[in-house]
Amino acid sequence: IDPGPGSIAYSNQLNLDPQKVEYLLISHCHPDHDNDAEVYIEAITQGGAKRRGVLIAPKGVLNGNDTCEPRISSYHKRMVSRICEVSPGDIVDLGEVKFRALRAEHGDPDTIGFRLTLPWGEIGYTSDTEYFDGLGEQYRGVRLLIMCVLRPRGAPIKGHLCTDDAIKILEEARPESSIITGFGMRMIYSNPDVEAKAIEEASRIRTVAARDSMRLRLHVGPESKQRLLDTF
Repeated sequence: IDPGPGSIAYSNQLNLDPQKVEYLLISHCHPDHDNDAEVYIEAITQGGAKRRGVLIAPKGVLNGNDTCEPRISSYHKRMVSRICEVSPGDIVDLGEVKFRALRAEHGDPDTIGFRLTLPWGEIGYTSDTEYFDGLGEQYRGVRLLIMCVLRPRGAPIKGHLCTDDAIKILEEARPESSIITGFGMRMIYSNPDVEAKAIEEASRIRTVAARDSMRLRLHVGPESKQRLLDTF
């Protein structure tokens, strides 16, 4: 999901095999979200030797728009077995996994958020977006909500979320747990862990600030309602 700069290198450091990736999801055409997409396609297809993998992305990523050029070359598009161009409301059925594209408001007008339906529940991902009426409602019922929160409290900016927005989203969506990621420098200097704690205290939803190389253990057994995730 949204492989930014260095994604595949960090993946290798964590002993994750990019050749095992089946689905590549890209929310919009900015390099911090799409930079390594073509590298992953190379890995998924073993350099084009095997035509496999599903690429899911909005129009801007695949074909460009008024603000950006296409982010996936024709050469790499031919490598994958399936391409799904999506816009808000579209659903892609991948068998055990279902993908639904949702509205987002960002510099790339084709940006999407999404919900992933898995056997044990749903995950939501806001991508980069500013707050708008109904944003949180789109994610109501997900078990885990991942929010791209660029800035800390009291520092809103067009096209992105700040801590205050994240609180409003959680009050609307009411997931079991949430993760904040996508930090800008002001958020980093403010300490993402402190901001996550403020979000949790205000919303009463468990909130964790993402870290490099952080892994999540998602509980799927009877205890999952009490403790959705651990970090390690």
